[in-house]
Amino acid sequence: MATKDVPDHPSTDLLLHLGRWIPLVFLTTTVICGFMLGNYNHLSRMVSDLGAIGTPSRFYFSAGLLACSVMSALFIVGLCRVCAALRISRLPALLLLAYTISIAGAGVFPLPLRMHLLMGMPSVLLILSPLLSLALWRGRSRLPGIEGASMACLVVMALGFLAFLRGVLPDLVGLKQRFFHLGWCMWFLYLSYRFARVNSGLA
Repeated sequence: MATKDVPDHPSTDLLLHLGRWIPLVFLTTTVICGFMLGNYNHLSRMVSDLGAIGTPSRFYFSAGLLACSVMSALFIVGLCRVCAALRISRLPALLLLAYTISIAGAGVFPLPLRMHLLMGMPSVLLILSPLLSLALWRGRSRLPGIEGASMACLVVMALGFLAFLRGVLPDLVGLKQRFFHLGWCMWFLYLSYRFARVNSGLA
């Protein structure tokens, strides 16, 4: 890979490692809030139900999502720094802003507010990040393992779109939605690990 300016390694490395914490914070938040509701079924109920108005877990859920949003924004800064150093497109990294915006919106505007649904719409663009990485991070800018990681994340996230098909697994709405969450978790983990390795080589 061709390099440009070497980014500030220590601070960039910290930002890149946030990509590993985001899935952990998100999943921990959903598990804890599920326990707080008592009768919550992760397979049949939507994630947003955990933070609905009137639930005892509402503010814990919102705090967890907002923490994920802040970490996501910082993570994107780290990714863009390395992209600039490698002279590769920042677009796949910038598309993660779709997650940053949607997760913040879900935390600020709980169900059943209409803004909750509107703020969640940008998240569908997240699937373009692994897709465009296949087209833009090729040749000398190719990241090790990018093909396998991108395809795996694409397939899993695509399964999450089954949530829009009410006739498919109608009693497992939560399961369908969680495929999407699992897909972006996998993508964040891959980007965090791979870009941190690349960044250490630039130092």
